[in-house]
Amino acid sequence: MMKTLLLCFALAAALLRAQDPYEGLWQGYDGEWGHVSRQLIALAEAIPAEKYSWRPGEGVRSVSEVYMHIALANFYLLSVTGPKLPAEIKSEAMEKTVTAKPEVIDWLKRSLEAVKTAHASVKPADLARKVKVNGRDSTVDAMYLRIIVHANEHMGQLVAYARMNGIVPPWSK
Repeated sequence: MMKTLLLCFALAAALLRAQDPYEGLWQGYDGEWGHVSRQLIALAEAIPAEKYSWRPGEGVRSVSEVYMHIALANFYLLSVTGPKLPAEIKSEAMEKTVTAKPEVIDWLKRSLEAVKTAHASVKPADLARKVKVNGRDSTVDAMYLRIIVHANEHMGQLVAYARMNGIVPPWSK
């Protein structure tokens, strides 16, 4: 009986931890990256496939285009720091041509994992290394900052898109 009770407490604690909407916050870059990554994926999975073509107005990115924009930007900005772009990325046009929910989510997950893996392998001294992006001088550290700020910027956009379609972000329920 005692073992069963302890097992129930352990499972309940694990479940509460898995549902913690603040997990990763205030835990430095890796914690914050994990937080925004989980939210992006959770929202992408919560939005119905038929809403991936929805856009708030003409000339504005659709749901799938925003997610693909994030994924392609993650890979591009990461490539400035050293890792190569995936061979399958042929052009920015993929933002408009990859529209099916499963494929969009796959690209999103791959890009989020690529950033996580690359950041985990960066040595602290390498963060100060100079890089060039769009004709400007920058550093590896500044590139990672741009990646996380960009992801959070578009997270806000996607939350607005979801709410405009009556979809409650999973972590808000």
